[in-house]
Amino acid sequence: MHGLRRTFGSLAEWVEMPKGVVAQIMGHAPNATAEKHYINRPLELLAVWHGKYEAWILEQAGIEFEPEQARPSLRMVK
Repeated sequence: MHGLRRTFGSLAEWVEMPKGVVAQIMGHAPNATAEKHYINRPLELLAVWHGKYEAWILEQAGIEFEPEQARPSLRMVK
């Protein structure tokens, strides 16, 4: 399982995903002052970056994929 996390972090550099976004998607606690106190990333922003990552993985695998097929449908849970 940990190897998958390392692979995700390594491959995220190919789509130029910001390190703070990578860390947040991986569930790491913020470690810099700016990350702790000044940067607020909504779930929608993380979803955009994760979508770019997913599209790149599929492209590298030679799988044709239209983003419209998997539009994320976020909903609020009360």
